Amino acid sequence: MDETLVVVLDVGKTLAKLSLWRRDGTMIARERRPNARVDAGAYVALDAQGIEDWAAGVLADFAAKGRIGAIVPVGHGAAAAIVRDGRLACAPIDYEEPLPAAERAAYDAQRDLFADTGSPALPDGLNVGAQLHHLEQLHPDLFTGDAQILPWAQYWSWRLSGVASAEVTSLACHTDLWRPRDARPSDLARARGWADRLAPLARAGEVLGAISAEWVQRTGLPEDVQIYCGIHDSNAALLAARGFREIADHESTVLSTGTWFVAMRSPADGQAVDLSGLSEVRDCLVNVDAYGKLIPSARFMGGREIEVLTGLDTRRVDIKPDQPALIAAVDQVLASGARVLPTFAPGFGPFGALRGRWIDMPTDQAARRAAVCLYAALVADAALDLIGARERILIEGRFAEAEVFVRGLASLRPNDAVYCSNAHNDVSYGALRLLDPSLQPASALVRVEPLAASLDSYRALWRRDVERAGAD
Repeated sequence: MDETLVVVLDVGKTLAKLSLWRRDGTMIARERRPNARVDAGAYVALDAQGIEDWAAGVLADFAAKGRIGAIVPVGHGAAAAIVRDGRLACAPIDYEEPLPAAERAAYDAQRDLFADTGSPALPDGLNVGAQLHHLEQLHPDLFTGDAQILPWAQYWSWRLSGVASAEVTSLACHTDLWRPRDARPSDLARARGWADRLAPLARAGEVLGAISAEWVQRTGLPEDVQIYCGIHDSNAALLAARGFREIADHESTVLSTGTWFVAMRSPADGQAVDLSGLSEVRDCLVNVDAYGKLIPSARFMGGREIEVLTGLDTRRVDIKPDQPALIAAVDQVLASGARVLPTFAPGFGPFGALRGRWIDMPTDQAARRAAVCLYAALVADAALDLIGARERILIEGRFAEAEVFVRGLASLRPNDAVYCSNAHNDVSYGALRLLDPSLQPASALVRVEPLAASLDSYRALWRRDVERAGAD
């Protein structure tokens, strides 16, 4: 049995994380870094250099903890890197960078239909194709020479190994560059020449090569460390979920929570799913899993909304010591009718066209945070309905520890079994399962108990308010 250790590099939007694992699924160490937004002159960019410098230091520390045999990158799906002549051709755009209206309109006129790509038209640079369009306006000679387009996870596998690749879980994540049913680049990507610039396709669990000499020197890692192609972060969470017998190959939906709340419905093996009912204007999309299965999905910027509503400096809704007080505050929220209407992340989610506001905002901090959690549960419930989620729902990620949120969602969906898994390691654990799909979780899922009080009347009132807001 291979007893070398495995590193997972998870580069999300808000945080970069490095975790060190035994191959049996035991985590040895974990470090994380808040990601900065950097000035690239004409636009705001991702801090690729800062992440790299931090990662090199942590990998050097990990190298002292045991013999490392593999590194698996994970990345969010709304970023791409253009490499040329062995280096970044330009700084990767931060997807929250606004694009000029006229430029965006010109781009939108060229996009494939949502029915063909499963990729909705999203604000700012959330469609990777829009980022490429904008970069070409700024740098007309961008795609010259040996320039290649790499999804974000594969930028890091290239940086570590020197081998360029692209991978379908990232390409199919609302990029506008992929047609999931046809398993090929979009007509837009072909027409613009981007399809020819995509790095060669590889499987998420494929070894690209050994770590480069540069990184051996920087980190002290062995020369034979294998660098894997890597995977889109929400798809890694889906792989982690399938390790549990309750989820496995059954009809189930994973709700991954962080900056984004992403609901990914995994049909039972052999079951066809009708994707024609997905709503482009309500932030539905089609993802593709690591094995090519089409995954109906819906999302909203839940973590960002919670942050906006509770304030950066207030206590978090998921902090463990505060959970009894937040649960106790639910009755006060229901009695007062305090509620949040969507959305505090305009342009995103099932209610992206609406402008968020409070109704009867509580002055008590615990009640306010409880109301915010109920709001997140109500929006999550709507997103789950949009993709036909049923039977089993697994909540993973940071907000799986927010009891009002998870118990509120269980109350709203009494016909579904709602579970929680370990809130910190699911994405990294899913990446680990690329190396060994038979790997079983060390801990069991926890069935979520609904709130003591019914939310039926509260939801009906909230839905009435949302409907009226949409009619205004």
